[in-house]
Amino acid sequence: MTNRSAIARRPASLASRVTWLVGLAMLLVFLIFNWLSVRSLDQHFAEMDEEELGVIASSVIRALGEVHDNSDAQALQRAVRGHHGVYYYVANAAGETLYAPRGGPDLARFTANERPIDLASEQEMSVWAESGTHYRGAVLQIGGDDTLGERYTIAVAMDIGHHLTFISSFKRIQWWTVGVVMCIAILVAWGAVRWGHKPIRRANEKIRAITSSKLYMRLDPKEVPIELEETISSFNAMLGRIEEGYAQLANVSADIAHELRTPVTNLTTQTEVAVGQARSADEYREILYSNLEEFGRLNRMINDMLFLAQTESAPADLHLETVNLTETIQGLFEYFEAWVEDQGVSSQLKGRAAPIRADQEMLRRALSNLLSNAVRYTPRGETVTVTLSQNEQTTTISVENPGEKISAEELLRLFNRFYRGDPSRQRKGDGAGLGLAIVKSIVEAHGGKVGVESDDALTRFDVLLPRVM
Repeated sequence: MTNRSAIARRPASLASRVTWLVGLAMLLVFLIFNWLSVRSLDQHFAEMDEEELGVIASSVIRALGEVHDNSDAQALQRAVRGHHGVYYYVANAAGETLYAPRGGPDLARFTANERPIDLASEQEMSVWAESGTHYRGAVLQIGGDDTLGERYTIAVAMDIGHHLTFISSFKRIQWWTVGVVMCIAILVAWGAVRWGHKPIRRANEKIRAITSSKLYMRLDPKEVPIELEETISSFNAMLGRIEEGYAQLANVSADIAHELRTPVTNLTTQTEVAVGQARSADEYREILYSNLEEFGRLNRMINDMLFLAQTESAPADLHLETVNLTETIQGLFEYFEAWVEDQGVSSQLKGRAAPIRADQEMLRRALSNLLSNAVRYTPRGETVTVTLSQNEQTTTISVENPGEKISAEELLRLFNRFYRGDPSRQRKGDGAGLGLAIVKSIVEAHGGKVGVESDDALTRFDVLLPRVM
């Protein structure tokens, strides 16, 4: 059911979207063009008909002015010659018919039902159907002036069937044209989209060729249309991050193997020595104590690795609470007090900061790692200083200590797992080089960042945490 729902909700392909969009746009354009063309043609025929009917009406009016006997129907019949398909009707003021056409529309009834118009006002004439034939016509009232003393009612009409037939044929041709052009347009649009997607298909072929052993491969953004350049650049950047992650994973695996090999080798050697010959209870006890130290080192390393994995896999899984930084750091000073005195150094806290929201245990561990690292590399007689500062958005915790300058190259790799720079910094029993990696992981899990600066006078680690999470 889930797969069917996913298939049903799948968006339409780009080719179909573009093709149908082009098709609908062209159909709309053709419909508008068709409506305008037919309307323009119909208006043109209407103007032609009205002009011809106006000529007919003028001829009838002129004939009425020349006819002395209103009963002279033949004179009225001769008033219009050379016009085919036109009809006119004349009645006097009393409503008596002076002339009516043979065949054609019933203009007497049309005159009785239609309101007279004035040709000078360019009013549209009426269109009606009678006995299956369409006519266009109008009713006029004339006379009652110096030219014609008597008033007359005239109705003029003409058969517009041939015009309507032409318009109907024109519409049919247009619809056929629209259908053919639409089919051609859709095919061209589909072909254009397929041709336009060709660079995407080529890019897909290159992407499919990239495997874990070919993460060095990159796509050239210049080989694709400009619309895809940003996408290809983003893909290359993602591939770079994956390659870097694979490289880091390989390095971590190698570092883990290297770090585990030393204590395992020591345990193996000491065990072989112990079982090589009979020894006293005190000698066995000494070997066991030595092995216990190696087991402790392995245990710390494994715990640190598990902590890093948990922090990085679930960075949002924090138990947030209000943390008083001053009390937390003072507590760490007390915890390290004996070791600090043994190292011959001192510690101090400067500045103040309002409480923040954080995971207290995780933050305590990060600060503990920074403090222990600072105490370890501080010359005897010097002081480790922790400084608190705060603004509206950020709380800064600075841990600084006098000591040898760390090179710029080492600073860039200082937070990497198992990184060891200067061999003189390596020491037995002080961990596996995961302390600063844990600091970075904890700080980033809190939405902050950690940095380090070093010169000839001192080294300073800056932890920047958001005040509100």
